[in-house]
Amino acid sequence: MILTNCASCATPLPHLAKQCSRCKTRYCGPACQEQHWKEGGHKDQCKTIKRGAEQNYADNKYKEAIAVAVEACAEDTKGQTCYICLEAVHSRTGEGLVRGCACGDRDGVASPELGVAHVSCFARQAKMLCEEDEENDLGSRATEECFARWRTCDLCKQDYHGVVSCALGWACWKTYVGRSESTWIRFRAMGRLADGLIDGCWYEESAYVWEASRELLRRFWPGDYAHGDNLLTIQSSIATCYYHLGRKKEALQLERDEYEASKARNGIDDEETLTSALNLSISLVALNLFAEAKPFLRKNMRRARRVHGDDADVTVGLRLQYAYALSKDNDASSNDYHEAEKILVELDATSQRVFGTFHPTSEQIQANLEVVRELLADEAGN
Repeated sequence: MILTNCASCATPLPHLAKQCSRCKTRYCGPACQEQHWKEGGHKDQCKTIKRGAEQNYADNKYKEAIAVAVEACAEDTKGQTCYICLEAVHSRTGEGLVRGCACGDRDGVASPELGVAHVSCFARQAKMLCEEDEENDLGSRATEECFARWRTCDLCKQDYHGVVSCALGWACWKTYVGRSESTWIRFRAMGRLADGLIDGCWYEESAYVWEASRELLRRFWPGDYAHGDNLLTIQSSIATCYYHLGRKKEALQLERDEYEASKARNGIDDEETLTSALNLSISLVALNLFAEAKPFLRKNMRRARRVHGDDADVTVGLRLQYAYALSKDNDASSNDYHEAEKILVELDATSQRVFGTFHPTSEQIQANLEVVRELLADEAGN
């Protein structure tokens, strides 16, 4: 359940909390259920929540997320039509268009209509692929590829980002929330929602969902081989949320633990381990621990370039964080600023080609490059 607080008093609930017999709204006890029925409006709402409280909540949040995504993408999609259904306004839902991937704005891509679609059309494609996989039992690799469509554009092969990713997270969750809690696809949908919430900068909500996901993993799959990797991902994501919520020391400890666990489980060259190294380095820099952060970043970014190549997300992330650490350190030298500028110029070209102009990574590179050049100008002026 994502709704894990009492509907009446908002107290956190145990897994087997009391529920409304009709709509499954949950309460901490009979007194709160009675109060919510008589004074909290549940008497009038209960009959309208035909598919259950959790499904109703997911449906409503999905509609809200679509509205936010459409508004954010309005200028980018003006005058376009959906490449899937070929309509500007969806005939059934009435929703407008979005684009939240690398289509249409990368170097060498001259088709502005690429990747423009309705969130519900993206969701329908992903759902159909997952249904085909479930029906035909295509195997674990095919399952991964099918489920990836909930987060990755089929045209440019890059992940959706920002509010579009958030809307697709809610689309995925509302599609599978009705499944049994013990099914993998519902568990994965919960993770997709939590990722989307991070992309939409809903960090407190994302941490809440990740923590609920962790409890499900421990309850239903404690001995499963995939338990370890999934737990590492969850712990890392919780740490990311804590970092953005200002709980940087808590995030740092979680990331230290997660990095060591990933290194022991997957090896130092594994992409998951390197991603853990990136997350750890972000907290180190945020806490001004440059003496540890900079050599740690140098070692891991060189490993990422050698093993995964310059275009890999983790390589770009590590190099960007290293350039940022060089420029942020109060003891930085002129050579440090020049090295940071060189790295950022290279990353800008890579990011424009791979992710596109409006990707958050591209925007972050541009912002950091501007800061570094200002530092160099100030130094030259002095």
